[in-house]
Amino acid sequence: MLKKILLIIPIIILIISTTLTKNSTKKLDKNIFETQEEIRALNDIYELVLLDYNYLTSPNKLMEYSKMYFDKELKKKKITYFKIFKFKNE
Repeated sequence: MLKKILLIIPIIILIISTTLTKNSTKKLDKNIFETQEEIRALNDIYELVLLDYNYLTSPNKLMEYSKMYFDKELKKKKITYFKIFKFKNE
């Protein structure tokens, strides 16, 4: 009887430790997955902001795109061509 108890106790301890290890591993995997998803979303936002910065803030790039895509639709105007509007309320 004593031999059976001495054999059963280590088996039960191993089963409990295995269960605890599996549960903690699942929690870690979940945290890793959530962190990776957050990083992926932040990378997408970063790429969009970088695109805005690189392409839309550069006047040279804007002029290149206007020549490529809107060559006949856009025309340069001299600054003296524009008039100043004054409103009565101001």
